[in-house]
Amino acid sequence: MGRDVESMIRDLVEIAISLVREEETAAVQKKAEAEAESRLMDLLLPNSFGTPERETTREKLRQQYRLGVIDDREVEMEVSETPGASIDVFAIPGMEHMGDQMKGLFSKAFPPKRTRRKLKVRDAYKLLVQEESAKLVDDEKIVRLAKERAEQVGIVFIDEIDKIASANSQSRTSDISREGVQRDLLPIVEGSAVNTKHGIVHTDHILFIAAGAFHFSKPSDMIPELQGRFPLRVELDPLGKEEFLRILKEPDNALTKQYTALLDTEQVRLSFTDDGLEEMASFAQEINSRSEDIGARRLYTIMEKVLADISFDAPDMPGAQVVINRDYVRDHLSDVREDQDLSQYIL
Repeated sequence: MGRDVESMIRDLVEIAISLVREEETAAVQKKAEAEAESRLMDLLLPNSFGTPERETTREKLRQQYRLGVIDDREVEMEVSETPGASIDVFAIPGMEHMGDQMKGLFSKAFPPKRTRRKLKVRDAYKLLVQEESAKLVDDEKIVRLAKERAEQVGIVFIDEIDKIASANSQSRTSDISREGVQRDLLPIVEGSAVNTKHGIVHTDHILFIAAGAFHFSKPSDMIPELQGRFPLRVELDPLGKEEFLRILKEPDNALTKQYTALLDTEQVRLSFTDDGLEEMASFAQEINSRSEDIGARRLYTIMEKVLADISFDAPDMPGAQVVINRDYVRDHLSDVREDQDLSQYIL
């Protein structure tokens, strides 16, 4: 949205680089920690080599550090500061690549400065580990592996592709705009060479998956060339009660966990019973079947409706414990269940 279609390949490469860097950093973590600890001892006890007494003192200091005794002690060390690192250059749609190139030029023209700062031991150790890890990993190897992964096992998911299909009800101007986006996508999906700041990336073997609701258009409304690039088509079934229940329970950022954490800031303990979650899942399926099917987004509005009173009164009830069970859910959704016309607007 508002960006060059090639930017999704650049994003894919950046994600691949981050993943490979994490793997390479984890592989050298032990060695980096050992080097960082040795440098930290040098900061705490300069010139500690040579005599047995200094070696003994150094080992005692090392043991104290490992026990956490000297974590709050301060040391002075050099840290890197990159001037203008947070400035976005050419943040204009379609010119992201030029902005990356300009950032690279600025980074070469203005190298990082080294300044001396006082830091607590625990913070200094973290910085030292980062510096040692950066020394041990090979940036060229990371970029090479990341590009290979992006080209050979990369997956790009294009959501809401029905928004660029040319529906008959749309104006001719809108159709031309939508068709233009399709024609921009065509070479990327078909297989082309995309220029990134890390070099050329070929999209021939990248897996492209497109999805859309197609409420007001159909796949055949897309240009024939693009249709032919997605030969495998799958029609999805609506979400049912079991899927809604899993969505409420399993994800790390499930709505139930989000609301529990949110109300915990007001010292209100919120808990959900299994029958309460089943009732919300069943109600989401019911509303989706008789009105607009908006999928899992229905759970947002249901959860907000159920917990509206608690969210409003939470600041005035610290220490309270609230249990959301089936009866509680039914009581707070009764008006919407009975009035179908109202449910069209509320949920």
